[in-house]
Amino acid sequence: MTTTLAMPQFLDPMYLLTESWLKNAVLPAILVIVFIETGLLFPLLPGDSLLFTGGLLAAQPNPPVSIWILAPAVAVTAFLGDQCAYWIGRKGFGAALYHRPDGRFLKKKYITEAHEFFEKWGPVAIILARFVPIARTFVPVLAGVSAMDYRKYVSFDIVGAILWGGGVTVLGYFLGNVAFIRDNIEAIFLLIVFVSVIPMIASVAKALLNRRSEAATTEAPARTNEPTH
Repeated sequence: MTTTLAMPQFLDPMYLLTESWLKNAVLPAILVIVFIETGLLFPLLPGDSLLFTGGLLAAQPNPPVSIWILAPAVAVTAFLGDQCAYWIGRKGFGAALYHRPDGRFLKKKYITEAHEFFEKWGPVAIILARFVPIARTFVPVLAGVSAMDYRKYVSFDIVGAILWGGGVTVLGYFLGNVAFIRDNIEAIFLLIVFVSVIPMIASVAKALLNRRSEAATTEAPARTNEPTH
């Protein structure tokens, strides 16, 4: 059983779980990779495809792990990983940025703006980011840096962990033998996420345009009042 995707072996979940030395420890391998990707700021690992492949293997005769163990374990690990990333952002990067002087690119107002963003869009961003490579690694950190309300963060992080960690694994269990879905799982999720965030993108773009308009309006009277020579 092989995948048709051309990728380095360390990024090919089928190779990792069936041909590499990890084939004798499928469950621990999946859980460790999930935790590293979601909790330790290392995004260059197979994510969606790893869970999908794990579910596919769980559906085979004499599976290396039961789906009844795999799906809940992945969901719990995904939740713990995001918790780790959140507190890295809140107690690590966030504290450092807040107490340092404003630089050319890093300013305290950016933290305030990030906080406002996560207060408004945080629940949606936290859940949808699970299905986007790289975003699922860094969105929890940004939520921590912005000091998003922790109780709100935990509530929606649980939902995201179940939908992604458990959901993608179960999807692989039932649909892993459908070649089109198996070979395009990341692209399918990206399309779904893109459609879902269109309202968010429109809102952010509108806010930026309004800010530019207000800035231009403020500058115009100042230029008018400048003394002429």
